[in-house]
Amino acid sequence: MEDIVTVQEAVTAFADWMEPTDGELDAIEAEMPGILADVEALDVQIALLDQAPTELDERRVRRGRRRVLSERAALANRSGAVA
Repeated sequence: MEDIVTVQEAVTAFADWMEPTDGELDAIEAEMPGILADVEALDVQIALLDQAPTELDERRVRRGRRRVLSERAALANRSGAVA
């Protein structure tokens, strides 16, 4: 019989010294509108998995996709302007 042991790094993966830096938090904050747009678009798609989409549902899907693309373009433009 083999003993089960934990790996120290896996146990301390979220130690205090491994917190995100201010730069990482700023990057997340800059990407947040795109992340939220992705989440909303996925929510619509998940809601439609078990039913036939109506015309209104198809509009919601298109609106969500357009918002995601718009946010991604805005993020790319902001990133390009900074670089």
